Amino acid sequence: MRVAIVGTGLIGASVGLAAKRAGAEVVGFDPDDAALAGANEKGAVDETAASREDAVRGADLAVVAAPVAQLAREVGAVLSASRDECTVTDVGSTKAAVCAGAEGSARFVGGHPVCGSEARGPDHASAELFQGATWFLTPLPESDADRYRLVHTFVSGLGATPVAVDPEAHDRIVALTSHLPHALANLLVNQAGATRVEGHDPLLSAGGSLQDMTRVAGANPRIWVDIFLDNAEPLRESLGEHRRRIEKLEEALAAGDAGFVARWIGEASGNRRRLLEVAYPDPGALHRLRVHVPDRPGVLAAITQGLGAERINIEDFELQHLSPERGGVLLLLISGERQATRAAELLEEQGYGVVLSPVLDE
Repeated sequence: MRVAIVGTGLIGASVGLAAKRAGAEVVGFDPDDAALAGANEKGAVDETAASREDAVRGADLAVVAAPVAQLAREVGAVLSASRDECTVTDVGSTKAAVCAGAEGSARFVGGHPVCGSEARGPDHASAELFQGATWFLTPLPESDADRYRLVHTFVSGLGATPVAVDPEAHDRIVALTSHLPHALANLLVNQAGATRVEGHDPLLSAGGSLQDMTRVAGANPRIWVDIFLDNAEPLRESLGEHRRRIEKLEEALAAGDAGFVARWIGEASGNRRRLLEVAYPDPGALHRLRVHVPDRPGVLAAITQGLGAERINIEDFELQHLSPERGGVLLLLISGERQATRAAELLEEQGYGVVLSPVLDE
């Protein structure tokens, strides 16, 4: 298969690397000469093209990886520039506008790999980016069945799991699961940053909860302004529903309704369990080890090697840095109470302070 990548940033270059690994011949084009040169140096393309037309000439599949604000126009241009035998797809994170821009072309099948990274640019591209990721496909009613199968097979070959969905339903899903969390992270960190309590700056004494909930705050505005505006209506609907749920909580707090608050927390626990089941076969068996660690070289290596020597598997981990003087907190997820208890004992023997708790409170 000959694949044309139109837009060789992080996602486009990663598609190129994964496609080459799967045996495709890849040609790349980007109006940004630096991005195209970067993809070429990274080995994401077999050859570079001087124009969109040169890139799609002879291609079996064209993958459009332009910024969201330019995506609909770029998809239309690629459809016009390519031959009838060329199938066209994209990797944009919103779908209604780009699918409308395809104007009912039987050759177009919309796509969106759900595998965002906080990095950007071809220098950070990886053929592994799509492994195990959901890749939404949004075929039009007019999309040819053979074209859809080609894109489905291509996406599967990159290691992703293709999931077909209506374009507008897609935008409502990502508004709730991606765009709303980004918006709320910005709102929360800005609220904390703009507030003073008796002269104290809340950000200077913030704990792990605020850090966890605002990890994606302040994400690249060159990307996120366009995403917010392009998916504005579904995002507004999600914000409205969020507001209604906040109002119910406010009413319960004003009334001292402990029953509502308990049911609300219980509902959240059940939904979080469902979320964790995607990544872990038995989330109820997960235990969290909270380990205070100093800020010095070799600490993480010593901990992981020590647990590995005892055949204790770390399901997941996260490091929260406090300061050079205070060190940080290492959070380890271990499956099984016996294994988690043994891990805590080993770390305490090494002199670390450990707090052990189940991830989910039954």
